[in-house]
Amino acid sequence: MSRLNFEDYLSAVKTLQEAGKTFVSVTLVNQQGSSPQEVGARALISAQGLEFGTVGGGKVEKRAIEEAQKMIQAQTPHLYADWNLQKDIGMTCGGVVSFFFELHEQNHPFSIYVFGAGHIAQEFVRMLTLLDCRITCIDPRQEWVDRLPKSSKLKTLCTDNMPALVSSIPDKAYITLMTMGHGTDLPVLVEVMKQRDRFTYVGNVGSDQKARRLKQDLLNAGLPQESLTRFFCPMGENFGTNSPVEIAFSIVAQILKTRDQNNEPA
Repeated sequence: MSRLNFEDYLSAVKTLQEAGKTFVSVTLVNQQGSSPQEVGARALISAQGLEFGTVGGGKVEKRAIEEAQKMIQAQTPHLYADWNLQKDIGMTCGGVVSFFFELHEQNHPFSIYVFGAGHIAQEFVRMLTLLDCRITCIDPRQEWVDRLPKSSKLKTLCTDNMPALVSSIPDKAYITLMTMGHGTDLPVLVEVMKQRDRFTYVGNVGSDQKARRLKQDLLNAGLPQESLTRFFCPMGENFGTNSPVEIAFSIVAQILKTRDQNNEPA
């Protein structure tokens, strides 16, 4: 592989890592007789298919992709394979190729969605940026979104239709609601609770009185009785004062406790 191509390869590896994708690097390490590529040919393969490069195209590459995807599924760390192109692959040429497969697993930091960008959210998001997590903060008020800390871990969205975003939230996400008030919390919470089984954690800032009202409103919205025990309100561990920073501390503590109880990666 030429220097230029190798730099392209390293750039492709970095791109996949930054995207959080698990992938397999495949390298042609030896050949005997005819083969469709030279020794040193490389490819990067994810669960979705070929991401970069080539190790021969056609049937041999199809087989390499299949083997790589099996490794991803089984979490096999590495594999060495000798293939007779005629007997094993069904090609007319009679060469033998040797491949080294190496799995590159990515740690997927847990995702936290913060509905609301007010005083508590400002402190909460700031603390979250110190953790290995991905944060999405959503609020209809651009001036509050603009006050959030700058971080590569944080994505912000300004929209008047927060409930519509719930269906696009990934499975196992942590959902926190701390919007302007009950009227904006409730529509989001209703959509979240309709899909509650998809999420690891759901919490809503509020008092015991607000919790009672939210639960009644969820019943009125057609949610089953058992759903009323499946979210935290008041949200956060029971310590500290009602200052935004201490409330934020208590919510972070509850989220980390939930994460550890679910044996999810740090």
